[in-house]
Amino acid sequence: MAGGNNVARMSPRQRMINLMYIVLTAMLALNVSSDVLNGFSQVQEGLSRTNLNMSAKNEVQFRYLADLYEQNPAKAGPWYKKGEDLHKRSNELYTSIDSLKLLIARQADGPKGDFNNILNNDDLEASAAVMLNPSSQRGKLLRSKIIEYRDYVAGLIPDATKRQAIVSMLNVEPKKKPGTVTPQSWEESTFENMPAVAAVTMLTKIQNDIRQAESEALTNLINNVDVGDIRVNALDAYVIPNSTMIMRGGKYSARIVLAAIDTTQRPAIYVNGSRLSSPSGLYEFSAGATGTHEYSGYIEVPKPDGSTERRPFKSSYTVMEPMATISPTMMNVLYAGIDNPISISVPGVPMTAIQASMTNGSLTRNGDHWVARPGKVGSEAVISVTAQLEGRSQEVGSMKFRVRKLPDPSPYIAMRDASGNAVHYKGTPKRISKAALMAADGLGAAIDDDILNVTYSVVSFTTVFFDSMGNAMPENSNGAHFSPRQKERFKQLKPGKSFFISNVKAKGPDGITRDISPMEVGLN
Repeated sequence: MAGGNNVARMSPRQRMINLMYIVLTAMLALNVSSDVLNGFSQVQEGLSRTNLNMSAKNEVQFRYLADLYEQNPAKAGPWYKKGEDLHKRSNELYTSIDSLKLLIARQADGPKGDFNNILNNDDLEASAAVMLNPSSQRGKLLRSKIIEYRDYVAGLIPDATKRQAIVSMLNVEPKKKPGTVTPQSWEESTFENMPAVAAVTMLTKIQNDIRQAESEALTNLINNVDVGDIRVNALDAYVIPNSTMIMRGGKYSARIVLAAIDTTQRPAIYVNGSRLSSPSGLYEFSAGATGTHEYSGYIEVPKPDGSTERRPFKSSYTVMEPMATISPTMMNVLYAGIDNPISISVPGVPMTAIQASMTNGSLTRNGDHWVARPGKVGSEAVISVTAQLEGRSQEVGSMKFRVRKLPDPSPYIAMRDASGNAVHYKGTPKRISKAALMAADGLGAAIDDDILNVTYSVVSFTTVFFDSMGNAMPENSNGAHFSPRQKERFKQLKPGKSFFISNVKAKGPDGITRDISPMEVGLN
């Protein structure tokens, strides 16, 4: 029953149990979802492959610039020297970031740690220990190197729009997190309280940005080489996206260009059969469905004899859902006998490519949502998730749940308040009018704590009245309804009097009939 002295009446043992429950809840709330950590591992793997491709592409561009220098040192010399310096700086910064990723992996997993396969990927201390150490100040030093590299690359790009894109891509300015007043430094907002796998993924993303910036600068240097006899013979098409990883609803932007383009004649660019309207080669759209998508096209290159030549290109982009760390409100518990809603998603994979199964029960799908109905109480239920990745089915995660029987419900009398709204009266210290009691049909039972909302069927109950001599006068119900004898007793009650409802038996959706707590009914 309700009351303000429940805590005072608790035994020391019960108070300790309650305190341990609060501590456990707080610890569970701090746990990062394994699905999210697995998602970071997949993003890290995808970015690493992209970086390898971008490094190979930049190497091709640099070798092309070197070939131009060998064929015409007078014209290509100044641009080749700048390209050589750019290539060296890019590789040095890329390699230094690799060393930081290795330090974080070893901080999390020990001396044999590998940043491509972090075992303790949920370690929240490793990235801060490496990047925010006051003595080494690696995070601050990395920020300085990125700023120095960003300003250097921006100086190689005369086009204001492209230059601003590089500055935005390598932005390391202080950030203000939601709910805070003072902005944090870039290194604090990036590496503080960050799981090890997420920190390594962020560093890999920075390496990707470095390769993108290097590619843009190399393209500009090649475009500045005016050697007509080579321009036609060594043409190649390149797709330079601002980023290949985008969130659903975000904007995908890419520049489709030719190396050593003739600025007096803009080529015609076709993407998926349609001509690109932007003369600068800017291709952008709003991303929709999640997953990896490809597009292709060609560039029509004018030749000296007036004819045209087509140069094909192909690229891809990945759309992923916005990610968040969510703590389970029910502490990984499934209740027998009811539908338990389950949310399942895999970052970067569309819902249509996701499958899931469950032990000790059934798991059904309804659109993008799932419903679990566990079986045996007291046993574990394991939900396993697979996804179609690159044409093959792969297990991407699993989670164990405890299966418990439903808690006991609370009895109530269904009635209406003065405004005609349906209310549940659950007993003293609140009191009701005699008219409201007489209008009530019987007794109900439910769990209505806004976490579980489950209705039970009342099988029977007993009302207990006391006469002026203190003698108990029990009356049995008519199932869930007040019996005629109980109604007659209600009529005899005087204002301010009370009676008890006890021996309440209720049956839940799990099919179990249980005895639930009594209640005291007080009249105004």
